[in-house]
Formats: sequence, C-alpha cells, structure tokens
Amino acid sequence: MAQIVGPDGKPISSKKPITREIAVASVRDKFSGYPSKGLTPERLGRIFREADQGDIYRQAELFEEMEEKDTHLYSILQTRKNAVLGLDWEIMPYSNDPQDVKAADMVREMFEFEGLEDAMLDLLDAIGKGFAVTEIMWQIENARAVVEKLKWVHQKRFRFGDFDELRLLTESDMAIGMELPENKFVVHKYKAKSGHPSRAGVLRVVAWMYLFKNYGIKDWVAFAEVYGMPLRLGKYDQSTSKEDRDALRQAVMELGSDAAGIISKSTEIEFVESVSRADNIYEALAEFCNREMSKAILGQTLTTDVGKTGSYAASQTHEGVRQDLVEADCKSLSETLRKHVIKPLVKFNIPGANLRRLPWLKFNYEPPEDLELTSKIYKTVVIDMGLPVAKDHVYDKFGIPKPEKDEELLTAPSPAPAAALPMKTGSILDGLILALANKDSPMDAQRNLDGLADNSIKMAVPVLKQLVQPIIEAVRSASSPEELRGKLIQIYGSMHTGELDDIIARAMFVADLYGRLMADG
Repeated sequence: MAQIVGPDGKPISSKKPITREIAVASVRDKFSGYPSKGLTPERLGRIFREADQGDIYRQAELFEEMEEKDTHLYSILQTRKNAVLGLDWEIMPYSNDPQDVKAADMVREMFEFEGLEDAMLDLLDAIGKGFAVTEIMWQIENARAVVEKLKWVHQKRFRFGDFDELRLLTESDMAIGMELPENKFVVHKYKAKSGHPSRAGVLRVVAWMYLFKNYGIKDWVAFAEVYGMPLRLGKYDQSTSKEDRDALRQAVMELGSDAAGIISKSTEIEFVESVSRADNIYEALAEFCNREMSKAILGQTLTTDVGKTGSYAASQTHEGVRQDLVEADCKSLSETLRKHVIKPLVKFNIPGANLRRLPWLKFNYEPPEDLELTSKIYKTVVIDMGLPVAKDHVYDKFGIPKPEKDEELLTAPSPAPAAALPMKTGSILDGLILALANKDSPMDAQRNLDGLADNSIKMAVPVLKQLVQPIIEAVRSASSPEELRGKLIQIYGSMHTGELDDIIARAMFVADLYGRLMADG
C-alpha cells in the first residue's frame, strides 16, 4: 500500500495518532453557490449527474440549502435526528472477560470529550446527505492518546474516487483529493437505497418534491400578491398612436401602486373584479409534497400532520414504523463510532489488545414496557398456570432492587381472620337433641331440624355476602372477558374461604348424622 501524504506533503502514519489537523478550513468553505436559485428540472438533473461521476460539490451545497429553506423538511430531519440524540447510551464490554471489561472501562472514561452530543448530530447528517465526516482531533496526555473533540467537515470538501472511495479535497489538490488516513476521520454512511454512495441520502429522494413545492410556492406568492385586486384593463381605439398606447400602459401600471394617473379622452381604463378561487390548488400541492417528504424521511405522515390526515390514536399506531427507523439509525451510528473512535482508542492505549473484541456503544432504543400489563401476565403465569418463576428474574424484569439483609420490607397485607360464626357447637347439639327426643313424632323432629337449618342460613348470609361481593363488583366493572379473568384471578388468589368451608362442613355433618340416626330408629 502506498504511503499516504498529507496536504502539507508530510507522510502520514497510522501507528500513532495524528495530532495535526488535516481538513483545515479554507475561505471557500464559508461561501456557497446557492444552486437552488432558479432551480429547474434540467439543472437539478445536471447536479445529480455530476454527483454520480464523483463530483458532489454542488449536490452538497444544494442539500444544505434545501434544509435551510424548507421549514417542513428541516422539521422532519430534526425529528429523525433527535429521535436518536434523545436516547440514553452506555459503553458495554465485549464480554465479561477481565481484559474486555478493562477495555470498556478505559473507553468509558475517555468517551466524555468536548462536544460529543454535537458530534453525534453532525454524524447523523448522513441521513439526509448519504455520508457525514468528522475529523478526530487527537491529543497526547500522560502518555495516553485521547480525543479532544470531533470536528465537522463539510460534505463539499470531499469527492468520490474511481472505486467509490471517499477522498478529501485540499487546497493543493482540488481535482482528485487525498486518501483519508486511518484512525483520523469518522465517516458515517447512510444508505437509503442501494447504488452509488452519492445517491444514498434521503435528500436525494425528496429533491424532486422540494423542486415541485418550490414552483408551487413561488406561484402561490405571486397569486397572493394580486388576489382580490381588480384587473386594470386599458382600452384604446385602432387609430391611437404608439405614444398614446405607451402612455396608457404606464397609467395602468401606476394605478396599481399610486392609485392615480392621467390618460387622454380617447382612451379608457376598466376595472374587472377578480373572481378566481384557485388558491387552494397551491396549498394542496404544498401539502402533497410535504406528505411525500415525511414518508421518505419518517416512514409515515401522521405524526407530522395529525390535524389534517388522522387522529392522535392513528398517529400512535404509526409510531411502530418510526421505531424501526430509530433502531436502524442507532445501530448504524453505534457501529460507526465503534469502528472509527473506539477501535483507535483501544489500539493506541492498550498495546496488544484484541481488536476483534472491542467494546461497543449501546443506545437504549427499546420502547418503554407496559409494566402494568406485564405484571398481569406474570400473575396469570404464576397463579393461574402454576409455572414457577425465579424471584431474581422478577426483580430484574421490573427494575426493583433486591432487598438487602435487615432492610424493612413492604409486603401485601395479610388476609382478614375468619369471622367467628355466631352458631356455636352447643346450638348444633341442642338442635340434634330436640330432634331425637321427638323421634317418635316425625313432624316435631322435622320442625326442629328445619329451624336449625334456617338459623344456620341466617347466620351464614353475612359471611357469604362478604365473600361474593368482590366477585359481583368485578363482573360489573370489567369491560372485557380478558379484564374480568384478570380480576377474578386476583380475587381468588387472595380470598379467605375458611368461613365458607366451615358452614358447608357443619351442614353436611348435621345432615349426615341425623340421617343415620333416623335410619337406625
């Protein structure tokens, strides 16, 4: 491989960090050609053909201008980027091996450099433009290579080579550019579609919608300027001289601003009231272009145009599509930082480290879990199905710290003690004695037993009401069979049925004993 030479003519080595700046800003970076001025389909096509041949200078300027001029396009691009920037992240070791943990601890310590969040925003610019580049500004501190900051480099400072490789344009070489040295630049690429790298960004996809919308907005503004104003129509005879016709034209034009003018008696000016109602066509075109842009960048339209295209509930339904994009953006950015920042940090600071077992940056992009629904599922699994579940797993699942020894614990209240039945054993025996004493008089005996049964039922009613009432309330309040099932499982799981068992047991005992005695008599 040929030796890489910097813009100053000095050779560049990848064995140690390059502390000098390579993509030095020039005066040309501050100025733009504003290619969207007077943009036409023919001109847009020429800009794209240049980019396909590797020269992306005008395309990069156009994409920057598109984002600045179109408020809707700016908004949805910011939404896409902030969906990643708003997430928490952490540095994770490759494994639990001590060497892997050591590497992760070192990277975690060095990953809090200046402007990290801004650098991530700069790299996410690749979503719109296909790629984004930052230069790593290395420093040597206490014999360690550290990242001072990641400095953004404009896309127009690059071009694509013959083999689609990215090359940096320098003041000494604006035609071909120099090869990017290893461990010096962070190159984040985004592929909205397969093909040449210059065609990968989503702004390439929405550029035509931007063009058509621009046409419509210009016509809309021109229409708004004269909307409702009467048409000034000048009339002249065929014999009117050229000088008089020019004077008439000038008078008509002056009436638009000065509301005053002079004309000859042989000419006439008529005011025709405007009756056009075509203003909504321009708005419809602009809204159509906006929706198409939203589809390309967010994957859906409802979260940006809820008031016109759907309800809030429908918007929430489409959030899953956007979640897929967030996950893809997070994984792509994580892989870029792992390859271009974490890898050289490990290489320069841990000699002999296995560069195939690098730490990685994990974004917490998972949507928040519905813990209430999860708790119901666990209750069904454990109580209804009887499936054993490890306590440690439940602590981890709900993010609840496991209690330490001697800590005060919160527990579910104990069930209320069984209510003492007012019907004592003595009353049962008294009833049986009276019945047996009248054994020779079946009617009296039956009357005594009926009284005993009625008394038992009266005394059991309050207990039965106490047991049944929660079930009745659950049936009344449940809005679906699934919800009723969950409530009944909860009620039966905590119900104290000792009272009911006691009543049934006593009644069965009385009936069985009396039956046996009467049969023997």
